[in-house]
Amino acid sequence: MHADTKIHQLLVQLNTVIVGKSAQVSDCVACLLAGGHLLIEDVPGVGKTTLAHALSKSFGLQFSRVQFTADLMPSDLVGVSIYERGRESFVFHPGPVFAQVLLADEINRASPKTQSALLEAMEEKQVTVEGETRALPHPFFVIATQNPHDQLGTYALPESQLDRFHMRLSLGYPDRAAERELLRGADRRDMLEHLQPVLTPADLARLQQAVAEVHTAEPVLEYLQDLVAATRSGRWFAQGLSPRAALAVVRSAKAQAYLSGRDYVAPDDIASILPQTVAHRLIPVSSAGRGAVEQVRAMLEATPLP
Repeated sequence: MHADTKIHQLLVQLNTVIVGKSAQVSDCVACLLAGGHLLIEDVPGVGKTTLAHALSKSFGLQFSRVQFTADLMPSDLVGVSIYERGRESFVFHPGPVFAQVLLADEINRASPKTQSALLEAMEEKQVTVEGETRALPHPFFVIATQNPHDQLGTYALPESQLDRFHMRLSLGYPDRAAERELLRGADRRDMLEHLQPVLTPADLARLQQAVAEVHTAEPVLEYLQDLVAATRSGRWFAQGLSPRAALAVVRSAKAQAYLSGRDYVAPDDIASILPQTVAHRLIPVSSAGRGAVEQVRAMLEATPLP
């Protein structure tokens, strides 16, 4: 039984929209319960945007969607002040970033200038417009999607931007049974239209507080530090994990434990959540011949459990 019946309802609802991807759906929920931003990277047409819509609707959060393009300006994202004759003054018109969930579709198509405007929003939970700082709503999540192999007209996200994402997930193609259900079932857009919120923002705040209170014992922290030290050894990766990344792993593991109905973190929680939380922050050593996710898994195999 899940630690919370609402969490159980949430997962059931999300899994009716995104079929056959229960592990990834659970990771998405863990990311948002940990208070982090989420990057979903995959080929077009596997349900990235549908998943982001379903998450924001089920969490009961007000959301806006921005299609990132090469000509998207920072002001298109954060808003602009316009002179209004009647008031004889400039009036600020907020942009789509002033939402509890911002769905940033194809984030790697925007110019570095627009990406850096989003970076401030993600890190500081505020934006600076014409010299004035404005706070963003609470909670504030960015769920971003990008197509990995589509390099025409894309600007790779810099390391500093990738580091702001708590997790990076990939959905992958559905298996045969799940695809059959998709082909036979209702249109996903119709399903999204009729989705009802399972949580309220107050429920979410309560759940996040419960996740923060999950206990992490010393041997588990020791294991995490062994893994972080392994990333810094030069054997597996060109550069190791930062303390910020290590904190992200702790928060992810606490959310994972909570979703499993426990009030303590087990070493398995760290191991199961590690690739999704750190692979996008790491570059494998050139001799490895493996992607970052495979390299993280190989490192896990080589690091003894406590």
